[in-house]
Amino acid sequence: MNLKLSGPSNKRLNAELTVTGSKSETNRLLLLQALFPELEIDNISNSDDAQVMQQGLASDGALVDIHHAGTAMRFLTAYFASRAGREVVLTGSERMRQRPLEILVDALKDLGAEITYEGKKGCPPLRIKGQHLKGPRVTMPASVSSQYISALILIGPSLPEGLELTLEGNITSMPYIHMTLGLLKRLGIQNSFTGNQISIAPAQSISGERQITVESDWSSASYYYSIVALSEPGTRITLRFYREDSLQGDSALVDLFKPLGVHTSFEADRITLSKGDEPLPPKIKHNLIQTPDLAQTLVACCFGLGIGCDLTGLHTLKIKETDRLQALYNEITKLGGSIRVTDRSLYLKPEHQMLSDKRIATYNDHRMAMAFAPLAMVAPLSFEDAGVVSKSYPDFWKDLEVLGFTSEEVSE
Repeated sequence: MNLKLSGPSNKRLNAELTVTGSKSETNRLLLLQALFPELEIDNISNSDDAQVMQQGLASDGALVDIHHAGTAMRFLTAYFASRAGREVVLTGSERMRQRPLEILVDALKDLGAEITYEGKKGCPPLRIKGQHLKGPRVTMPASVSSQYISALILIGPSLPEGLELTLEGNITSMPYIHMTLGLLKRLGIQNSFTGNQISIAPAQSISGERQITVESDWSSASYYYSIVALSEPGTRITLRFYREDSLQGDSALVDLFKPLGVHTSFEADRITLSKGDEPLPPKIKHNLIQTPDLAQTLVACCFGLGIGCDLTGLHTLKIKETDRLQALYNEITKLGGSIRVTDRSLYLKPEHQMLSDKRIATYNDHRMAMAFAPLAMVAPLSFEDAGVVSKSYPDFWKDLEVLGFTSEEVSE
């Protein structure tokens, strides 16, 4: 589905929305629920990724296809490796079969896993013969993907002696590791993270919370921060269900968007985003090593505001659904922007005019579609494969209509 999107005629917005549950929290809790069936989960994400994770955990077949769901690939690799007697081939889309997994596979093998590559070495598909993993000690490079680390943490309680994980090098996306550990603590599973050492105690049952409500997704909230930044002063958008003490690293949005005129207030289970009238800086600078999923939203928003941005800590973007750095370069350039990227950073020059009626390629990447959608506040845009948003936020286009955006399907 290709979609043409125009922004609301009234740029001073006032609306309230409920955003789907966090897919990051959902996928972690789903795996924990598979290990501890007494756990009940409310407000589960309705994203494709969460559905794929549920289907993978429930499957009793010899082949499990997770399509484009990178989190499910990492988490299910660890899960199936720890299920003694279960043999499965875990595969995915063409892009997924190019994404590296060797660091996780090697760590699982050190714990006693039996995993072989069915195609390219280091990448899916994987043939996994579940074993009684031994543990508890294992070492893993920490600079590539926090999901490798979280995958091991999540199965840690099921190992007979728990898990003693040593991390080597600079740790990327630290908030996601703290999220995983925080969810274990809510279930009453003892753990610690000191220096570069993570310890997970073994557990046969839950001693803490048995019913958990998934917080709404902060990554999805980022697109509303961008919309508010691009709107007129006085705009107010309220989002449910969010917590001021969130476990999600992308709650850093609260501070990241302050220089762009967006203020956040918390009340009960809601956040309200409001647009101020303070002058914008000529450029913003951030190291996003802990929150790389916010890079696309920030870049597109800064471009729409006509200000520059220097972003670093972006090395993980090259192994996401697409090479997100190259995709940003392509699409910002298409819109008339001046941008430079390296393998771990991005530099956008201020540009005060955006070309209109351009078609944004989405690269089979949900975040490319949603990050660029707020730019329809500046000028109409079209989006190729607009349905890709279902990976994390199926109701995205419908929710934009609540704000006054208009959309129509267009031909190829």
